Amino acid sequence: MTGYILKRLLLILPTLFGVLLLTFVVIQFVPGGPVEQMVTQLQGRNAGGEGAVAAGAGYRGRQGLDKQRIEQIRALYGFDKPAPQRFWLMLKSFAHFDLGTSFYQRKSVGQLIREKLPVSVSLGLWTFFISYLIAVPLGVAKAVRAGSRFDLISTLIVLIGYAIPGFVLGVALLVIFGGQLQWFPLRGLVSSNWSSLQWGARIADYLWHITLPVTAMVLGSFAVTAMLTKNSFLEEIRKQYVLVARAKGLSEGKVLYKHVLRNALIPIITGLPSSFIGAFFTGSLLIETLFSLDGLGLLSYESVIRRDYPVVMGMLFVYTLIGLATKLISDLCYVWADPRVKFD
Repeated sequence: MTGYILKRLLLILPTLFGVLLLTFVVIQFVPGGPVEQMVTQLQGRNAGGEGAVAAGAGYRGRQGLDKQRIEQIRALYGFDKPAPQRFWLMLKSFAHFDLGTSFYQRKSVGQLIREKLPVSVSLGLWTFFISYLIAVPLGVAKAVRAGSRFDLISTLIVLIGYAIPGFVLGVALLVIFGGQLQWFPLRGLVSSNWSSLQWGARIADYLWHITLPVTAMVLGSFAVTAMLTKNSFLEEIRKQYVLVARAKGLSEGKVLYKHVLRNALIPIITGLPSSFIGAFFTGSLLIETLFSLDGLGLLSYESVIRRDYPVVMGMLFVYTLIGLATKLISDLCYVWADPRVKFD
């Protein structure tokens, strides 16, 4: 086991290097980078008359920027250095967990992630816990009553919820409960006067704001877990040890929840680490935009659109590193859940 863990830890470095290198190479060929955007912006100002020179020098609005000014802009964003040198400097910074500074927001990437993280954590954790609290008991109930009316109706409801996109459901929730009935707020994670409220009122206000976006995310997220739990449970119920346990006179509750459930939940348990960690760093762009929540999903999208390369590469580094570590933890959970699994 120790050898396997060391081998996987050593494989993290080349994998992380490959992901960063591939993304960095692709970025070099993407048009409309920060230098081009700044040059276009300055040329537009000149064309509007702001770049006119002093009296008697003539109008230069259509002549563009001189090479010296362009080189200054390239140096400002670090593009005066060759690409291999920029990649090496980025790796050195990442090795010290220095993720760089945003081109446009003038903040460090780490600070931006910390500022946006509460929104994504709120959405992710609530969605994670509620989904599993609903999906696992529902999957067990469907397996025990397989083929019954309850199983058919619940399957239909689960599949309908899975088929409806989260943002479509979010729009419907906003229109009905936020607009017509006005039971819930239309935007934001908390109210504007949240800091002046008492602790009880703060919690109530937070839950009041988070209800609609979490509902929009939960209804489509627990379908896979529920059906996976049901199918795993049905597979275990048909095995010989269940018949032996029943023949010994054990109650149905002990058979189902002490023996069958432990084995049936192995696929679910092994996926818990990645789902739990992903809840902290996975942002939903459409839900965040729809409910005016400034989280990591919106930050990632805006960074790609604006070609804010330090934010793009910094977030990619964090996501990849956490993803690789979580994948290792998920594999180790197999051994914890099922001692029969041997990596040797």
